[in-house]
Amino acid sequence: MAAARRAQRPRHVVAVVAFDRISPFHLSVPCVVFGESHPGAPDFDLRVCAAERGPLTTTAGFAVAVRHGLEALRKARTVIVPSWRDPGERPPQRLLDALAAAHRRGAQVVGLCLGAYVLAEAGLLDGRRATTHWAYAQDFARRYPQVRVDADVLYIDDGDILTSAGTAAGLDCCLHMLRQQYGAGPANCVARRLVVPPHRQGGQAQFIERPLPATARDSRLAQVLEWTRANLQQPHSLDSLAARALMSRRTFTRHFRLLTGATVGDWLLGERLALGRHLLETSDHPVEQVAALAGFGSPVSMRHHFRKAYGVSPSALRRTFRGS
Repeated sequence: MAAARRAQRPRHVVAVVAFDRISPFHLSVPCVVFGESHPGAPDFDLRVCAAERGPLTTTAGFAVAVRHGLEALRKARTVIVPSWRDPGERPPQRLLDALAAAHRRGAQVVGLCLGAYVLAEAGLLDGRRATTHWAYAQDFARRYPQVRVDADVLYIDDGDILTSAGTAAGLDCCLHMLRQQYGAGPANCVARRLVVPPHRQGGQAQFIERPLPATARDSRLAQVLEWTRANLQQPHSLDSLAARALMSRRTFTRHFRLLTGATVGDWLLGERLALGRHLLETSDHPVEQVAALAGFGSPVSMRHHFRKAYGVSPSALRRTFRGS
């Protein structure tokens, strides 16, 4: 009976807007997350569409045949604009109208990388926080002063509107969408298949000055981070981690920021949220035990941070993704 009900359930339609002179990588990002079958992940109804007719050229020199026009947006639950060919070129009015109509109907609309320009031109970002590729952030802010631009993050989830930074950050954003709607299990499954990190916090900096250890000191710091991840149930502080890394507080803070793009407090909270969510979705531990294992100290503290990060309590999140 349960299998029959799942078979009758309408599939989640994801419309990806392609265009002439598109980057194949940008187009492939939502397609590889939502268009391929992954064990443990739901099957989506992916529809690549375009405002233009005929084969679309790409920046790699080959053409793409697109079967759907903008009518695909009328039934889509999620609409993704994976980029845009030229920030200085206004998108076709037909496309802007179709995006606005889809949003009014209740669809989630996503602008990856320069796709944020398309959403802004459609008026969907007015009064909202949004991000785009860091190299275009100043131009974006100048062109759309009504948008609150944050160029220091990987992606921004504003509920029915999401925007991301450039290139690989679009993959982080799509995995985040999968995790928010269907849980950590399917998102982690897709990430493993793609051989990418299962989760990067949206608030992480776009540009990390030193993403890999460059010195023996940074290598020692990386080892401390791995040890901390494995021991999140213990209390940690800037001073305790600096002492474990054999660094002064000031030196540790500087190297930590260079290596992770985040403050110690933000990084610790992100790791604890990720572990807490994973335990809630995959184990039968009571909330009190999950709070202890993730290092929140108390269920009250975990509830506070979960509501701030996810908009729901730990128990509500567990019920959503486990049906228990």
